[in-house]
Amino acid sequence: MEQQQCHQTLLSPDSSCPPAPSSSSSSAHADSTAPCGTCRKCGGPTTFAPPPPSWSSSEVSPPPNYRPIRAPAVNLPPNEQSRQAIILSPVPHSEKVLPVSPPFLFQAPSKKIQSPEDIRSFNDSDSGKNFLGFIVALSESMRGHKISDPCHESDTVNTIISMLCTLIDWVDEIPPTEQAARYGNISYRTWHSRLVENSDDFMLRLLPDDQKSATVELVPYFTDSFGNSSRIDYGTGHETNFAAWLYCMARLGVIKEEDYHAVVARVFVKYLELMRKLQLVYCLEPAGSHGVWGLDDYHFLPFIFGSSQLIDHKYMKPKSIHNPDILENFSAEYLYLSCIAFVKKVKKGLFAEHSPLLDDISGVPAWKKVNSGLLKMYKAEVLEKVPIMQHFLFGSLIKWE
Repeated sequence: MEQQQCHQTLLSPDSSCPPAPSSSSSSAHADSTAPCGTCRKCGGPTTFAPPPPSWSSSEVSPPPNYRPIRAPAVNLPPNEQSRQAIILSPVPHSEKVLPVSPPFLFQAPSKKIQSPEDIRSFNDSDSGKNFLGFIVALSESMRGHKISDPCHESDTVNTIISMLCTLIDWVDEIPPTEQAARYGNISYRTWHSRLVENSDDFMLRLLPDDQKSATVELVPYFTDSFGNSSRIDYGTGHETNFAAWLYCMARLGVIKEEDYHAVVARVFVKYLELMRKLQLVYCLEPAGSHGVWGLDDYHFLPFIFGSSQLIDHKYMKPKSIHNPDILENFSAEYLYLSCIAFVKKVKKGLFAEHSPLLDDISGVPAWKKVNSGLLKMYKAEVLEKVPIMQHFLFGSLIKWE
């Protein structure tokens, strides 16, 4: 009797509880084969089944064809206040890298960031501003240039490219293991172990004699640039480590300002080739990904560098990413188009559903606005996110101030 009363006093919003029982209504309920709804309070069955959703209604959208294959992303789409904060924030500017001078006090870098207050401290510091300014300078070095355009290629740049080519060759030498799991092929750990074993030698190839001791500081950034061997994943935090490694090399004077064009067009392009191969061969899990709400499951920087390439282009506009002919003919020359082509290759379904943010960006009228917006977004969505930056390292080259 108490349960009957419950059904009559609190209805689930999408179901109806039975009226007071009578012989006819009881019989009707027992003979019915239709599924019943559930009372929200007591969990008992109700007489009437909840109505099926009507996808024809203008207020309800049909289920999308694309479903993210992972759990919900760490960073959900920003709310309106967050979006406005990004829009109203100043565009980051390029800065000259501050060189270190002897006596050198190199040290093994360590983690420092644990809270939003630590994030603000880093981004407001000279180190934080100079690091972001370095990324802006790399972006500006590509403005109006195709990947194949001639550029100054120093011995340092060629040595880094040779190192990355070696890492690519190792992928061919260490085939993936047959396993049931879709993500995280364990052969990646073998590849990464070989990377760690050889990282000191790689650094020594690049450093002058008076800076050989910087290896202790450079190696952690370098080995963290290609993913995590325990989780077998990769994301924008690892990509940021590669940028941090390049920044440290610039702080040491090994990479000079005249190298910036080649650092993007030769070094970063080769790094991107390696990371795509690792992602496909070893099925690396996206690390802390924005998932369907991010630019890409793995990368951010090539979108910044690529949008800079296309600023003031006579023919290609942001909406050109929807033209298959443009992607096919020009993705080898423009990083942004290359990224879009790769996303469309590895993801199925409607582009607007699996990459809504990229689809929204395609409606922006000019590449200059895309580039400035992406720089602001990189600062807000990568450099100011604790889940990403809690793994970032600080030593004498990137100081914790």
